[in-house]
Amino acid sequence: MKALALAILFFAQVAHAEFVVTPDHADGKYSLGDTVTWTIAWRGDNAPSSFEYSVKRDGLTELRKGTSSGKSISTKIEQPGTLLLEVKSGKDKSYAGAYAALAQVTPAAARPDDFNDFWATKIRELASVPPNPKLEKIELGEKAKPNVDYYKLTLDNIRGRHVNGQLARPTSGEKFPAILIVQWAGVYGLDKSWALDRAADGWLVLNILPHDLPIDRDEAFYKEQGAGALKNYWEIGNDDREQSYYLPMYLSCYRGAEYLASRDDWDRRTLVVMGASQGGQQSLVTAAIHPKITACLSLVPAGCDQLGPARGRAPGFPMWFNRTDGKDAAKVRETSKYFDVANFTPRIKCPVLVGIGLVDDVCPPTGIFAAVNQITSPKEVIILPTAGHQNVKGSQAAFDVRCWKAWLPALKQGQQAPVADR
Repeated sequence: MKALALAILFFAQVAHAEFVVTPDHADGKYSLGDTVTWTIAWRGDNAPSSFEYSVKRDGLTELRKGTSSGKSISTKIEQPGTLLLEVKSGKDKSYAGAYAALAQVTPAAARPDDFNDFWATKIRELASVPPNPKLEKIELGEKAKPNVDYYKLTLDNIRGRHVNGQLARPTSGEKFPAILIVQWAGVYGLDKSWALDRAADGWLVLNILPHDLPIDRDEAFYKEQGAGALKNYWEIGNDDREQSYYLPMYLSCYRGAEYLASRDDWDRRTLVVMGASQGGQQSLVTAAIHPKITACLSLVPAGCDQLGPARGRAPGFPMWFNRTDGKDAAKVRETSKYFDVANFTPRIKCPVLVGIGLVDDVCPPTGIFAAVNQITSPKEVIILPTAGHQNVKGSQAAFDVRCWKAWLPALKQGQQAPVADR
């Protein structure tokens, strides 16, 4: 945890002034029964005479709230999980966190008895559809990367859907380690650099969209899709496991891994899956359902512990527990179990690297731990004490260092994942 202690101040992003919140344990780690004390200061002009604050357990259950003119807030941490402090005055706000005994956190709901049978059936359904790869080499001209070949790829998915992505590989050479890169939430195209940069480093790369859309249309096209057919796509079919939008999404990841493993230029040794947020969600699921995945790199994964509110803790995006408008809430919540990352992670057999933001309110840390604690294979979990969901002011740097400087170089060489004991 030494690297995590180097930078703990978390600043509200305001133009000329900001709150500075400092916990008394730089890494945010406490023991059960400890008192957590955050020191609160104002940096800049026009300091407010007082501020509003709230302390929530596991991002949801409010323990304290009020208005203060003091210089600190203290709260005991009495249950396994996290605390989240919010300090604000007008539009200016800042967050800080704390955690204790996270290894004791378990999922909010039991995995359905037929969970494995359901996914075995869906994978058989996918297997009944020939992949029918359509690979088109693209000459990129000025945008080309030296000594890298670039392609667009389409694969067939279930029920008439398709997997759309970009593939890149070194021009020279016969066999390469492979990496499947899956994407965060939203409706957008693929930046060519996401594939080209990794291929330039010696990887066979497949980067896929989560949607059945072309990968390289203009921004207006994706805005139209996001405001139209794919508006709130995370709610589509969320009350029926056979109609969930995430069914073909998860299977597209399986098909992508399957395609890489079928290629003659794969080295038959290294097949990595990686992504952040929704991509982190897809990465963990892919590692769970595809047997040839050899390592998984997941940053602030979504989709974890979707029934967390039943235990007083915030669920991660897409927060299906709350996506019940106009639907049978019981059906939505039952369906969520079949797509909850926490129900996939016990199946993972490869090494896993996970980064978790302690003040992330999009994919809250306690729910991620509920999922990650089910992993029995070697794992390295990096708690990022000042990080929300985005890499603000280098708050996710500790994960980046381990991912880009340690794990990927070792995996590329066919070495064992350099799992650090944390």
